[in-house]
Amino acid sequence: MTHLQRKSTAFMSLRHNFIKPLLLILAPLGLIVAFLSLSRFGFFVWQYERIAEAGDYSFIFLQGVRFDLVLVAMMMVIPAALTPLFCTHLALFKQWRRFLLLYLTIGFVFIAFMELSTPSFINQYDSRPNYIFVEYLKHYKEVGSTLLAEYPLQLLLAVVVVPLVSWGFVRTTRRLLVLERPIHWFPALLLVPIVFISFVAAGRSTLDHRAVNPATVAISADHLVNDLPLSSAYTVLYSIYLSGKDEEGGIPYGKMEFEEVVKIVRQEMGVDPASFTAADSPSRHLQQSTAPRDKPYNLIIVLEESLGAEFVGKLGGLPLTPNIDALAAEGIWFDNLYATGTRSVRGIEAVVTGFPPTPAISVVKQSKSQRDFFSLASFLKARGYDTGFIYGGEGHFDNMRSFFMGNGFNYVIDQNDYANPVFKATWGVSDEDLFTKADEKFSSYGDKPFFGLVFSSSNHSPFEFPDGRITLHDSDKQTVNNAVKYADYAVGQFIAKAKKSNYWDNTLILVIADHNSRVYGATLLPVDRFHIPALILGGPVKPDVIPTLASQIDIGPTLFSMMGVSGEHPMIGRDLTVPENRNRTGRAIMQFDKVQAYMEGNELVLLRQEMEPKLFNYVDKKLVESSATNQTLVDKALAHSLFSQAAYAEMLYRQ
Repeated sequence: MTHLQRKSTAFMSLRHNFIKPLLLILAPLGLIVAFLSLSRFGFFVWQYERIAEAGDYSFIFLQGVRFDLVLVAMMMVIPAALTPLFCTHLALFKQWRRFLLLYLTIGFVFIAFMELSTPSFINQYDSRPNYIFVEYLKHYKEVGSTLLAEYPLQLLLAVVVVPLVSWGFVRTTRRLLVLERPIHWFPALLLVPIVFISFVAAGRSTLDHRAVNPATVAISADHLVNDLPLSSAYTVLYSIYLSGKDEEGGIPYGKMEFEEVVKIVRQEMGVDPASFTAADSPSRHLQQSTAPRDKPYNLIIVLEESLGAEFVGKLGGLPLTPNIDALAAEGIWFDNLYATGTRSVRGIEAVVTGFPPTPAISVVKQSKSQRDFFSLASFLKARGYDTGFIYGGEGHFDNMRSFFMGNGFNYVIDQNDYANPVFKATWGVSDEDLFTKADEKFSSYGDKPFFGLVFSSSNHSPFEFPDGRITLHDSDKQTVNNAVKYADYAVGQFIAKAKKSNYWDNTLILVIADHNSRVYGATLLPVDRFHIPALILGGPVKPDVIPTLASQIDIGPTLFSMMGVSGEHPMIGRDLTVPENRNRTGRAIMQFDKVQAYMEGNELVLLRQEMEPKLFNYVDKKLVESSATNQTLVDKALAHSLFSQAAYAEMLYRQ
């Protein structure tokens, strides 16, 4: 054998031992991705006008291939990793081939069925199949009758086409899954971890903190355009994944007739009973501004990451917020405000939608609230406001982009939109970059009304921020105290710019924490770790202090009234511009793990699943168990918890 022949033989052996197992895995998956790309092209042609309005055609196809790879990678990660081992013996491979063929065929049939079901679903719901599709599977008789009556041609097409394309897939795959001779055991062992890691990486599809999700491709105000890069199999499976996370609002803390729930919640809202307007939305009511204007003010909400009261000098904390402390004398200061939860999404939920907490995860991440859920943005958008979210980190983190774009926000600006940031940290660009971008955006509006949500991130572990901006509070730079001081510095710089801007005189600016820095303490619920600052500034604002115990859910109604805008909405918070609401005993609702608290004055009720409510007094920042009984307060606590669960589960909190 010549040297050339030996090299050729070695190459052929290498190709067979390493390349052949990979081809056995990748070739059928290539067929699935090709099918999905062809299907997506069909939807592209069908929905061209809407896509053209959104722009960026290449994004849809490139991200489409990306998410198709995510789908097939997660579907095949285990079978793919095991395939090289079964290639070491022909008899083993013969049995494995049968399994692969069956497994791939089942997967393809599901994918094909979902794609062919999509046009009818779009016609009905204007989106790819989602949780509604899954829920309707429980009512197969009614759904079957509906399909036969309204979509007989589409149903017939699906009945014909699904078996046809599946037959073609099986025939082609059978020819691809052929192994003429076994591979050596050593390369097989090497391939197993390589294939496994590669498929896991493809399933995550990013090196960022979180794996890709539908929020990654939510770039348009048109939710259907945001759906097109995904496959319908992916959207349904993702909806099932979300539905496993307390889809009905979590496990209830007790029982109460819903009529009584609604009665109590309405009484606590502090509005005229005659103002309720919708039987199918029990909290929907007409709010009349206490200071109506022909041209309502603009609104900016600055949501400060993890800014607890213990960091704020004005609230008796450490002297880390000199700018906010000084600005408090220029605006309306909330002296006794409490967050509803311990996560950013809970703060977003309360401040941006006015929705009270449930035992489940925040509605920002729940499937039933991804579209047509009430938000300040949807309310203001209907009144001609441009609405947007400006963030320094990854817009799809915690599903924010998807939630916002589906619920009234026209645009999202995230870390990819900063060309030359002065500082980029683990969680995104610095707060000063964020506020520079925000000021530029708001200054560009002129006379057009706008609402902007600006979310900071510098005060987040590992607490990275630019040098030379502040005098450090701690000798070690990267501490929470120094990060808070930098965050305060950035807010101060932003307000200074805003005062010189063309929007200052016609804008309300709310600076508020999303939650405290860290909720801890040897107690069932560390109430003091829910105390947060809030301050309303702007040209129209006259200095004032609101000492009333208040919740983040009170912010929305209060802002609407101050802006001079009236209208119907479902928020259950209190308008604190109304003297009766400011002077009555305040209340706050707090969610901590599986515990929910309802505090009124210095009395507090703790609700825990499958346990009796407990009453406490909140004295000197400590909970002291009470021996008294207060059934009225217990009923208020239970009613509010059950209301939020029902409002989410039954989709009663709509725009």
